[in-house]
Amino acid sequence: MTCSTDPSANLAKAVEKIREAASLGAQVVCLQELFKSQYFCWQEDAETFDLAEPIPGESTEAICKVAKECNVAVVASLFERRAAGLYHNTAAVIDADGALLGIYRKTHIPDDPLYYEKFYFTPGDLGFRHFDTKFGRIAVLVCWDQWYPEAARLASLSGASVLFYPTAIGWHPHEKAEFGEAQRDAWATIQRGHAIANGIYVAAVNRTGFEGSGSAGLEFWGSSFVSDPFGRVLARASTDREEILIATINPSHQEEVRRHWPFLRDRRIDTYAPILGRWID
Repeated sequence: MTCSTDPSANLAKAVEKIREAASLGAQVVCLQELFKSQYFCWQEDAETFDLAEPIPGESTEAICKVAKECNVAVVASLFERRAAGLYHNTAAVIDADGALLGIYRKTHIPDDPLYYEKFYFTPGDLGFRHFDTKFGRIAVLVCWDQWYPEAARLASLSGASVLFYPTAIGWHPHEKAEFGEAQRDAWATIQRGHAIANGIYVAAVNRTGFEGSGSAGLEFWGSSFVSDPFGRVLARASTDREEILIATINPSHQEEVRRHWPFLRDRRIDTYAPILGRWID
């Protein structure tokens, strides 16, 4: 969805979108990264910390209420105020009975032009977690995490059927013509690769719309999609419209794919110790 500069309006909009998704048959609903505000990391501004909130808090209370009302589980990405001077980019997972199952804190924090997240977020310290919702076990990672096969592997080893990636990624206006299509293709390809390598469904949920200021802004490329464990795209959104994607997750298909492509069976965990190092000389 697109976001305005009014956090209350964005929260109300997200609540209505959850209702709409539920009416279309959704059982687990994932919102985009930092859905309650525009993507503020395009600049470094200490006053922006005022947007952060505790978890549980106002937003989780509203999401818990609509989750229970609609009998859906929800993944909601928020700017968490853990303590004064300590903030995280955090996904709250809420079950269909309105209970807050837990949180995942974004582990990999970028620091690139217009993505100055290290200014705002402390790296997550909860590890790669799974959540047992009414409708099945899921795992959650956030945006920049989606480029790291290690994170996808560890999240998948928990037995999740779906790996959700709340996301905020887009084009720099001056780069779009030359690099835009390649950038978006790389983004989809790496996540489809995680789906294949781990035999897991992957749902990448991006925002859309232009945010920021002129050449210092970002054109979010939408293109949210759901991939099956074989890497096939089951549903894909456009680049420039608000949309709700519905995809059916079939645990039997996951079982079948893993039987024929037994990557988990053939892992040589006795040989992987060097991966814990920063570099191999």
